[in-house]
Amino acid sequence: MILCSKLMPQGRGLARVLVQRASTITLDWDTRQKSRFDATDSAGRQLGVFLPRGAVVRGGDVLVAEDGSLVRVQAAPQDVLRITTCTEHGSPFDLTRAAYHLGNRHVPIELQPDHLKIEPDHVLADMLRAMHMTVVAVSEPFEPESGAYGDHGGYSHGGHAHDHDHAHSHDNKAAVAEPHVHGPDCTHAHAAPPAAKRIAIPIRSDPVAPHVHGPGCNHDH
Repeated sequence: MILCSKLMPQGRGLARVLVQRASTITLDWDTRQKSRFDATDSAGRQLGVFLPRGAVVRGGDVLVAEDGSLVRVQAAPQDVLRITTCTEHGSPFDLTRAAYHLGNRHVPIELQPDHLKIEPDHVLADMLRAMHMTVVAVSEPFEPESGAYGDHGGYSHGGHAHDHDHAHSHDNKAAVAEPHVHGPDCTHAHAAPPAAKRIAIPIRSDPVAPHVHGPGCNHDH
C-alpha cells in the first residue's frame, strides 16, 4: 500500500500537464469528508490516505503519494436531491429561503446560483415541496458547502479557489505611543499648570441714579 499524506487543493502549484497525467481515484462525498481512508487508483495501486484531522477532499484536488507520484481526485456521481424554484409561481428569492431553512437543520448543502443539492431525505423533500420548490432525485457529484473556515478555505464552485492574504505589514509606520498614566508610582516631575488668565471686570456696588437736569443743577449747560 502506498501512503498519501499530502493534499494539494485543486492541484494549485502544479503544471497542468502533470495533473492530467496523474492517476485518478473516484470517491463519493461520504469518503471525501474523511481524513483517513483506503482507495484504489486508476493504475490499480492500493492507496492509504492519511491526512490531518478535519481535512476534506474535493473533486479536483491532488494527492501526493510517498513515492512522489500524483493522484487526482474525482467526485463520484451519487444520489442527491436537486432543488430549484418553481418556474411558474416561484422567484429567485425562494432558493434563498430554502437554503435558510435547510441550513437551520444543519444538513450538508451544495449551493449553486440556480439550484441547491442535498443528500436524499424524504422529510426535507416534503418540506421543500410545501414551500413550492421543485425537488428532483438525480445522480450527480456532490460538493456541499463547507464552513467559512472549513477544509482548505471553503469550497469554490467551478474549481477556482481564491487565496486572499489579508495580512498587511505595518513595519513602515511609526509606532503610536501609549498615553502616560500618572499614578502614585510615577516619578515624573510635574510642573504646576499655568494659572488661568484673569480679566478684572469692575463691579459697582451701588447703582448710580441717572442725572436729571433741572433748576438746581450746577452743571454748565
